[in-house]
Amino acid sequence: MANKTIRVATDVGGTFTDLVCFETDRDSGQSRIITAKSDTTPPNFEKGVLNVLAKGEVDPKSIDFLAHGTTVVINALTERKGVKVGLITTAGFRDTLEIARGNRPDFFNLHYKKPEPFVPRYLRRELPGRMTYRGDEIAALDLSPLAGIVEDFKADGVEAVAICFLHSYANPAHEQAAMAEVEKLWPGVSVVSSHQITREWREYERSNTAVLSAYVQPVAQRYLKRLEDGLTGDGFGGSLYVMQSNCGVDSLEAVSRIPITMVESGPASGFWGAAELGKLIGEPNVLALDIGGTTAKCSLIENGQVKIMTDYWIERDRTSAGYPIMVPVVDLVEIGNGGGSIAWVDDFGKLHVGPQSAGALPGPAAYGKGGTNATTTDANLWLGRINRDYFCGGEIDADMDAAGKAIKAVGKKLGVDASEAARGIVRIANNNMVNALKLVSLNRGFDPRDFTLVAFGGGGAMHAVALAQELGVKKVVIPAGASVFSAWGMMMSDLRRDYFVTNLADLSGDSADSIEALFAETEDRARDQYAAEGIDRAKVKFLRFAKFRYQNQEHTTEVLLEDGPVTAERIAAIEASFHETYEREYTYRLDAPVELVGIHLVASAEVGKLTMKSEEPTGNPASDALKGKRDVDYALEGVHQADIYDGTKLESGMTFAGPAVVEDPGTTIVIHPGNQVAVDGYRNIRITIEK
Repeated sequence: MANKTIRVATDVGGTFTDLVCFETDRDSGQSRIITAKSDTTPPNFEKGVLNVLAKGEVDPKSIDFLAHGTTVVINALTERKGVKVGLITTAGFRDTLEIARGNRPDFFNLHYKKPEPFVPRYLRRELPGRMTYRGDEIAALDLSPLAGIVEDFKADGVEAVAICFLHSYANPAHEQAAMAEVEKLWPGVSVVSSHQITREWREYERSNTAVLSAYVQPVAQRYLKRLEDGLTGDGFGGSLYVMQSNCGVDSLEAVSRIPITMVESGPASGFWGAAELGKLIGEPNVLALDIGGTTAKCSLIENGQVKIMTDYWIERDRTSAGYPIMVPVVDLVEIGNGGGSIAWVDDFGKLHVGPQSAGALPGPAAYGKGGTNATTTDANLWLGRINRDYFCGGEIDADMDAAGKAIKAVGKKLGVDASEAARGIVRIANNNMVNALKLVSLNRGFDPRDFTLVAFGGGGAMHAVALAQELGVKKVVIPAGASVFSAWGMMMSDLRRDYFVTNLADLSGDSADSIEALFAETEDRARDQYAAEGIDRAKVKFLRFAKFRYQNQEHTTEVLLEDGPVTAERIAAIEASFHETYEREYTYRLDAPVELVGIHLVASAEVGKLTMKSEEPTGNPASDALKGKRDVDYALEGVHQADIYDGTKLESGMTFAGPAVVEDPGTTIVIHPGNQVAVDGYRNIRITIEK
């Protein structure tokens, strides 16, 4: 292996743990790709990682670079499997978590109840001391009550302490002092302060973020330690990085300190992969769609840039306000529609699909594991879109009797036969996904016809063409290895950290110097952090964003700033960019002064990022990959005899036309009548939609 570089990414999902391995010859630059899937192994998720390495026959001793994504944090939050937390906050503000926000979703429900805080009131304690929003101390911090608070926490079985003081985003000195004293009084306790996670204002959001970070910290730290020990025990000696929610990887040590940053690491890596793939193939404007077993997630990528936000909430739906987490997270929309989504008929005879899911056990009826509900997967099987003789890559014998029985039960309630019911299930599922794609495009001022749809996940390729036709999208790309694409995206990620700093200033020539000084100071802080971890300061790259609003507005619009220092001469151009961005999103602009609310600095450095090389066309015809033909029901276009292709035999340069189906061990690509298909040099399936 001396002349080879082995890069590996593992992604722990709710059902499967995915592996992508690139074995690159240093002399020729050619790569061999290994993919594998194994069952996820809760609660000991690290076992699934070791299992999938063994299944892919990848020796941990040979790995140079390993990126890892996991659902352990989001699972701990949603399943309430974190630890008991105590909160220390500013005197008079212990009830911030209880008060929360007034913008409840179920507004006319007279019996509405706010979500229960993760810390009960008796574990929320206060310390005297006060900062202003400018960071000036107006009341000194009094640490004398802290010893008693710590003793109470110990007696009550608290395992983690969260600290959040008013206006600590402007000056964290009080939080730092309190944190140091807690660690002195209680050595070894898990403690986190809000300034370590975010330097943005909004008291409730910061408080809740600190609490949720403390809630999952011991769980995540134990998991990451077990993962590291398991890998090193098998001889791994390479670089281990963890995928974060901001589309970047970070060191194991840094993530262990603040594991809340990986709350959405799985979806983030897939959308980053879509952005990198778009750059690679000359499609910088991408609608990215990830369809799994339970959910469908989508995000919009403009000019190769994935949008990152900090207004992220978990468990937010039509009846619950949910909980905010103020960490950098890829801007996405998620709906409860996937391969396992259950079809059901309401009391008014209306068909629905999702959000309930059959999960992995019992799973769709066709799994033969006791499932009795019809799912999207069962409907696709019934319509011939999925090959019943090659179900799940041939690993499962499709139980068509159970699938038929489940679909007929739905049809009986609707007064139609099984085939019509299956078509309805597929069409409703597609409609739900189209609405989600509209939320990230049309609702934000973007025309989906200007974008290329990149679809991945186990179910993305099954529905992509139908969704594109509905939205007017002209091009669809199904990446090579689409079913494990999130793992692939991790290997395209840089070491990345996002710095958000709140700083109010009028956008004028007079403020240019202070804005530039704030960026420069934050960049120096980022370089220092990277240098402390052995990263050359010169290798750190920056992207500058700023958050603006019209004066007296409540919320902000983020704008990417062009390279170069902020000067008085550039202020007019920056303001014009804000007006343009604001108008695109809200359809109007105001003749009002513009105010800077804060900056967003992205600091990144390459750490083993994969470099892809395009293959030359082989000249072989697509007929070499033809497996046969079968009747396929396309739901809207009726039944057609489709050409069936073996996805593993498709090569660079091959072309063919629909109706067709490409069958890969991990996914099925449904190509509608009239679609033109070409396999590019990276073995992606490119589909041109013909209206």
